[in-house]
Amino acid sequence: MEITEHIDALRREGNRLAEAAARTELSAPVPTCPEWQLADLLRHIGYVHRWAATILSQGLPAPLDETGAQAAVGPLPSDAALLDWYREGHTALVDALTEAPADVECWTFLPSPGPLAFWARRQAHETAVHRHDADAAAGVPGPAVDTALALDGIDELVSGFMSRSRSTLRSDRPRTLQVRATDGADSGTGSGSWRLTIAQEPATVTLGESPEPADLTLAGPARELYLLLWNRLPSGQARDIVATGDQDLLDLWRDAAAIR
Repeated sequence: MEITEHIDALRREGNRLAEAAARTELSAPVPTCPEWQLADLLRHIGYVHRWAATILSQGLPAPLDETGAQAAVGPLPSDAALLDWYREGHTALVDALTEAPADVECWTFLPSPGPLAFWARRQAHETAVHRHDADAAAGVPGPAVDTALALDGIDELVSGFMSRSRSTLRSDRPRTLQVRATDGADSGTGSGSWRLTIAQEPATVTLGESPEPADLTLAGPARELYLLLWNRLPSGQARDIVATGDQDLLDLWRDAAAIR
């Protein structure tokens, strides 16, 4: 996806999140984040948007420390002002990404063509995933994410987060997971298929298929794989995903691949 497409997705998904929140009590539980109420979700995403916008707009070479983060975020609002506060932070992030020069330099934490591309992509998926959390709190399923965004988000998760040294997705013995998006043949991620080898070290990821069968293969539409792999869709509700092989590996994923 292009940077402008990520910014458009951030704008769209952020607005959808606000719409879901506006029709829901702040005390509503968030089923996809069981320890949260909707108010906690809005505080979290409002914080993250301001944190990211500050790093980008100020060209910071390192992440904000606690004092810097507090200054960037400012005082947390009352419940009555929480939704407006979220909207202001979302707008500020979209503006920061739109106005940043293409060659901006600042801190990032995943491989990327450049900082602007990184932050546009990261915040698009941060917001899209949490939009589904807001929909879950509202009790009404929201629209599915676009196929291109879903494919891109699967790639960020498996190729970026799961291969980091701090990833907790580990196994005492090597195990393989094949993820195949049935609508991803023409995606920008190669074949729309990823093969992960999970062992005692960070997972290794290759694009495409292997002649050797994987321990577990997950095949289905990108929009469902996106939510399943980001742990926003219980496997029992993934009606269009076919899971073939060792189901215990899916349990391992749910336990060890959580990202907030």
